[in-house]
Amino acid sequence: MEPWQAFLLGIIEGITEYLPVSSTGHLVVAQRLMGIGTVDSLDKMAADAFAICIQGGAILAVLGLYYKRVLQMIMGVLGKDPEGLKLAIAIIAGFIPAAILGMLFNDWIEEKLFSLWPIIFALIVGGAAILGTSWWRKKHPAVGGGKDLIDLTWKMAVIIGLMQCVAMWPGTSRSLMTIVGGVLVGLSLRAAVEYSFLLGVLTLTAATVKKAVWKVDGFGGQYDTLFGGTKLMWEHYGTVPLLIGIVAAAVSAAIAVKWLVSYLQSHGLTLFGWYRIAIGLLIGGLVASGVFSA
Repeated sequence: MEPWQAFLLGIIEGITEYLPVSSTGHLVVAQRLMGIGTVDSLDKMAADAFAICIQGGAILAVLGLYYKRVLQMIMGVLGKDPEGLKLAIAIIAGFIPAAILGMLFNDWIEEKLFSLWPIIFALIVGGAAILGTSWWRKKHPAVGGGKDLIDLTWKMAVIIGLMQCVAMWPGTSRSLMTIVGGVLVGLSLRAAVEYSFLLGVLTLTAATVKKAVWKVDGFGGQYDTLFGGTKLMWEHYGTVPLLIGIVAAAVSAAIAVKWLVSYLQSHGLTLFGWYRIAIGLLIGGLVASGVFSA
């Protein structure tokens, strides 16, 4: 992997991770276009590991922007901030469904859904869902919640966590499902977005650690050890591309998060619905025309 490729993938990861457009879908397409992960099974596994591990940059971005909330939760766990403890419990409750289902179905998902047609389908359907939801909210402006983040209960958080599980289908978007889930349980759009970011820190951290320490079976046992995934990735790409990808993801994610919060205040999600449909149709056209295989 060339440094410019790592930089571009980091930018794509950072911009798309917290926007409701699917970072996984964009990274898979970008890797295909650059010929990354297309040589053999090991090359694909190394590319998948790289795409997951550069999420560390996006995690750092949110930790930096929302450090006050993070400190509040830490103080809550230490018994010094009741509201912080309540929020920490809500974050953990929202994470549990994905943790359980992820362990049960991760291998099946990677085998069956990490190809372009399922991603294209998810992009278009997700876009149509956003447009439908936006239309419904305009027709029923008085309906919906306006609760603050501190009003979130663990039961509401579990519902959002179940919505997050839908995003295990690549192309769906974790941010989209958690933001929609937050609005459905009664949070204001701003509170739903903030919860989505904070829940993402825990979810993405768990996914990054898992991919870094996971064992790669087969291939003569060469990577069938703890941190086998990390060894595979470093042998393919080296340390420099990973660092470049993480830094690029951190900077671009910080910019994207600040922009999204400001944009949603007055515009809503409609733009992302049209974008998802357009990019889904574009990728579908490229696959159908044979530019690259599904």
